[in-house]
Amino acid sequence: MKKIYYLKTCDTCRRILKEMDTSTYILQEIKTEPITVQQLEELHKLTNSYEVLFSRRAKKYKEMDLKNQTLTEQDYRQLILDEYTFLKRPVIVNNTEVLVGNTKKLVSL
Repeated sequence: MKKIYYLKTCDTCRRILKEMDTSTYILQEIKTEPITVQQLEELHKLTNSYEVLFSRRAKKYKEMDLKNQTLTEQDYRQLILDEYTFLKRPVIVNNTEVLVGNTKKLVSL
């Protein structure tokens, strides 16, 4: 599967998508089409971590004072499902490879 989870209002997402050929990818805009439990589980299988998929840059992270809490993997999972802004983006799935966020570092092979 080749898929990209992104947010159309995110400058970083727009820049990365502009720089790559997305013609062979399925694009999913996470605000209008939120990530499903099944999709998140598939990403978890590839990364072995919900924390890797979790964005600490989201405004709600500070608003909810999550910095001062000890979060478990299940907490990260539920927060991502509850609020699209907690999914680090973009998430680029290229079959068995996953790129998470705006780094060029490969998360899982």
